[in-house]
Amino acid sequence: MTIEVRKVVLESVADASGLKSLIEEGVFGADEVIAVVGKTEGNGGVNDFTRILADRAFRDVLMEMGTRPLDVVKEIPMVWSGGTDGVLTPHATVFARVADDASPSGEPRLAVGYSMSEVIFPEDIGRPAMVEKVAEGVKQAMKEAGIADPADVHYVQTKTPLLTMETINDAKSRGHTVVTEDPLESMNISNGTSGLGIGYALGELSTVPAERQIGHDLSLYSSVASCSSGVELDRAQTVVVGNVRGAGGRYRIGHSVMKDALDLEAVYDAIRSAGLDLPERARSTDLNGRLVNVFVKCEADPTAKLRGRRQVALDDSDVHHHRHIKGAVGGVVAAAVGDPAVFVSVAAIHQGPSGGGPVAAIVDLG
Repeated sequence: MTIEVRKVVLESVADASGLKSLIEEGVFGADEVIAVVGKTEGNGGVNDFTRILADRAFRDVLMEMGTRPLDVVKEIPMVWSGGTDGVLTPHATVFARVADDASPSGEPRLAVGYSMSEVIFPEDIGRPAMVEKVAEGVKQAMKEAGIADPADVHYVQTKTPLLTMETINDAKSRGHTVVTEDPLESMNISNGTSGLGIGYALGELSTVPAERQIGHDLSLYSSVASCSSGVELDRAQTVVVGNVRGAGGRYRIGHSVMKDALDLEAVYDAIRSAGLDLPERARSTDLNGRLVNVFVKCEADPTAKLRGRRQVALDDSDVHHHRHIKGAVGGVVAAAVGDPAVFVSVAAIHQGPSGGGPVAAIVDLG
């Protein structure tokens, strides 16, 4: 089996016509879709229900055009990141596992695995128990993808639960405490805890961090983690993307790390890592249509400095700093690749270095 991957634009909040067209054109079958990673146009916050609308629209198409039962379709990982601030375009990257008659080249080619962890309780969020549950999910997804060496993993996308007033009260009713009673802050914490779980699973961290380190020791991070959280699930939904020799197909993934919000060279380094030759001073025109998509996590630098210059996003009481940095990094990445339909997500604590973040690129090698 071979991985086919395509990017489609969402023309409205609940638009899945791009997915439907790919199925109708025979690019892949509805029953062959194994994962979706996308951006929706909501506020990116706790109450961003555009994620739910997009999720439902895509699953409805798979039900309409496929033969898998509803309980199976419900389990397909669909990781929706809310918020397309600035120039970002709502879109989705669809992964399918298809039959391929061509003989594999023996070169590294795209492999994708997915898993659902055991239930993550409200009291687990921000604590070592969640790190361990996420890590186990990553290992399961690697096995499902056929990836044995953690060095062959270049992108891990998770979607985990965050805290709401309902789940906070549920934990209290059972005699437990939670790490925060601020639902928005719990988004950062959930993402960061997932990032540490990914790092632990891949050997980037040697031990499970202590609770006091989660959200505080920013020297701990994964270079391939991209974590989102929302109200639509109670487990860690994990998609692992890497390369396997002899997997077949024409796609490959690579990654790099943005050191800060202006590090567009890291975007080109990720594309080079995926196997596309680029000149030393690359431009978007050098990509020649070979880039499928790029996936980036970012965070406003907690020092409120960017290359020695003072930044004020963290002091803004009108617009949350998540929206500032997402719009800014989205502009940098979109300019680098010449396409505003790129995956840029915030709340990147423990995902790449402080003030920066991981960047992964999937390319079509032909």
